[in-house]
Amino acid sequence: MLLTIVLMVAGFLLLYFGAEWLIRGGVSIALRLGLTPLVVGLTIVAFGTSSPELVVSINASLSGSGDLAVGNVVGSNICNVALILGLTAVIRPVIVDSQLLRFDVPVVLVSSIVLFWFLSDGSLGRLEGLILFASLLVYIAISLQIARRSQQAVREEFAEALPSTVGGLFKDIFLILIGLGMLVFGANLFVDGAVAIARFFGVSEATIGLTIVALGTSLPELATSAVAALKGEGDIAIGNVIGSNIFNIMSILGITAIISPLFSAGIGLVDLGLMVILVIVLIPLLWSGFRLNRWEGGFLLFTYMGYVYYILDVAA
Repeated sequence: MLLTIVLMVAGFLLLYFGAEWLIRGGVSIALRLGLTPLVVGLTIVAFGTSSPELVVSINASLSGSGDLAVGNVVGSNICNVALILGLTAVIRPVIVDSQLLRFDVPVVLVSSIVLFWFLSDGSLGRLEGLILFASLLVYIAISLQIARRSQQAVREEFAEALPSTVGGLFKDIFLILIGLGMLVFGANLFVDGAVAIARFFGVSEATIGLTIVALGTSLPELATSAVAALKGEGDIAIGNVIGSNIFNIMSILGITAIISPLFSAGIGLVDLGLMVILVIVLIPLLWSGFRLNRWEGGFLLFTYMGYVYYILDVAA
C-alpha cells in the first residue's frame, strides 16, 4: 500500500509539472503564430490546464474504468467552480470581464446541461462524443472571431499574465513533448494508484474519481487561478476556470467517448445536478457588479466542502 501511495504521489507531481511545461511551450508557440493573448488565455491555457484530465480520462476509459473517467471530469468541473473560484475570490475579490458573461459562461452552462442529458442513462456513446467535440470546434471558431473584435486594453491585460516568447522554437517544442510525456506517464501512475486504493478500502471508482482524481488533475487550474488572483488578474482566473470546464466537457469527454464509449452508472444525478446548479448559481454572482466578492467565494468553498462530505458519507 505504501508503494502504491508513493507511486500515486509521483504521478500526481508528473501531472502537475507536465501540464506546466505543456502550457509554457504551447502559449509561446501560439504567440509566435500571431494568436491574440485573449484567445491564448481562454483556449490554449484552459486546454493546457485541462490536459491532465484528458490523459487520465482516456487512460481510465481504455482500462475499463468508465466511472473514473467521467467522475474525473464531473468532479473537476465542480472543483473548478466551487473550490478554485471560491478560493480565488477569498484570496482577492475578482473583477469579471463582460465578455465572459456574454459568451463563455452561457456556453459552459449549455454544455453542462447537455452533458447531464447525455449521461442521464449512465453512458456516453461515440455519437454523443462526436457532438461534444464538434461543439468545441464551433466554440473555438467563435472565440477567434470575438478576439478579433476585442479591445486593445483587454489584449494587453491578458498579455501581461502570459509568458513571453523567450527562447527559440526548438525550446518550445521540447517543452511540449516533455510535458506530454510526463502527462502520459504520470496519468498511468495516478490512475493505477487511485484504482488500487479504491479497491483496497472498498470505495467505488466513481467516488475516487469525483474526489482524489478530480482534485489532483485540477491542480494546474488551482495554481494558475491562485497566482492570477495574487497578481490582481481576476478575469484570467475566471477565464481559466470557465475555459477549462468547457474543454473538460467538450474535448475530454468528447474525445474519450469517441475513442471508447463510456459507461458510468456510478456517477449519480446528484453529482451531475450539482455541476449544473453551480454554474446557474455562479451567473448572478458574477453579474452582481461584475465582481466575485470574498463572501461569495466563501459560499462556494462551503458548498464544495459540503459536497465532499456528502459523497464520502455515501461511500462509507
